[in-house]
Amino acid sequence: MKKMLQEFKEFISRGNVLDLAVGVIVGGAFSSIVTSLVNNILTPIIGLLLGGVNFVGLSINFRNTTIYYGAFIQSIIDFLIVAACIFVIVKLVNKLSKLGHKKEEEKEAEAPKDENTVLLEEIRDLLKKQNSSKKAK
Repeated sequence: MKKMLQEFKEFISRGNVLDLAVGVIVGGAFSSIVTSLVNNILTPIIGLLLGGVNFVGLSINFRNTTIYYGAFIQSIIDFLIVAACIFVIVKLVNKLSKLGHKKEEEKEAEAPKDENTVLLEEIRDLLKKQNSSKKAK
């Protein structure tokens, strides 16, 4: 039992688990923002573009049962809009992170070389020159 508790403690203290927990919490908060965007802004605009169609009210009566297929259509539309919004946001975040990495690489490339590196490069260049002149003879 003690060993299992120790393993659980190690598992929980790993960075990946904590990162995942933070991701889930932020994802939940982000989901409410996207849902609000869909329900309060995008869906009414789509309704206007489609001539004021309210899909939720569409239904079929079959014997004693009402099938609300409009609500299903609305859910599909909501899902597609949410997926598109998330796709665009992920693309933007990836693009911004790539820009950040490029700037870091440029800074690393511009870093001045230390004295030993400069001397070694000069020796290398002299040896190349010497070897090429011997081959020419």
